[in-house]
Order: sequence, then structure tokens, then C-alpha cells
Amino acid sequence: MRQQALCDEEVAGAEGFDRAEVIPLHEEAEEPRPARGMRRAGWLLVACGLALLPWLYVLATGLLATATAAHWPVAWVGLDALETLGLIATGLLAARGDRRHALAAAATATLLVVDAWFDTTTAAPGGDFATAVAMALGAELPLAALCGRLALRTLSRPA
Repeated sequence: MRQQALCDEEVAGAEGFDRAEVIPLHEEAEEPRPARGMRRAGWLLVACGLALLPWLYVLATGLLATATAAHWPVAWVGLDALETLGLIATGLLAARGDRRHALAAAATATLLVVDAWFDTTTAAPGGDFATAVAMALGAELPLAALCGRLALRTLSRPA
């Protein structure tokens, strides 16, 4: 975009203009203050998060070191299916230039980090643990970083 700057004398001397008004081309827009209901919802979420802190202690000290879970394969296949859907949706939206890819990217990054966490913390010692760490460092966390970068870069730009 080409900008043209006029000095005050040129503006004042132009025909048909009684007075000049300077309109800046780019203003730093002030962040609008969230609505009262949104602020309340935000503080409610903060309070709920803080209320969960004691619960974390109860879980950490009260859960068994091992457990048997029903539908174990379904849980893992479901998580990986959600990651797959998230990666495809993010890619398609980004390829189309749709800014909503930032939402899909943020959700997908979260799923990938959760997957890496649970893969490594639930793996049996030895080969299973080595495979989980290799998958986390070689695929899940780099993809999560890419998705996070896409989301942050898009959300930090003005619409």
C-alpha cells in the first residue's frame, strides 16, 4: 500500500477544504474491556482452577500406583483419532486461508501434549518407555509446537 503524506500547508491550500482533519492511517486499537458477564465467567474459571489445587494433592496421595482400566484400547484409539481429525482440520483450514485454523491448531496441540504425557507416564519400563519417549520427542511434541505456533501467530495478527 502506498502512503501519501501532505504537509499542513498543502492541506490548508487545497480548494474546497475549510479545515483539515488528520486521520492516522494506522492506530493502535485499544483492547475493548470484556463485558461484565465475560469478566465474571473468567473469574469463576480462575476460582474453579484454584479450588482444584487441593484435589490434586488428594489424587497424588490417594491413587494406587497401578490400575486396570476397562476399554483401554478404545481410550487410546479415540485419543489418536481426535489428534488425526485435529491435524487434518487444521491443515485443511490453513490451506484454505481460513483464520479458524487457529482454533483447531490450539485444540490439536493440546491433544498432542496430553498424548505425549500419558504415553510416557503409562508406559512399562524398558522398550515400551523408550518407544513412548521417542514418539513424544520425534512426533507428538514437535507437531504440538507447530500447531501452537500456528495458533499464536494467527491470533496475534489483526483480522
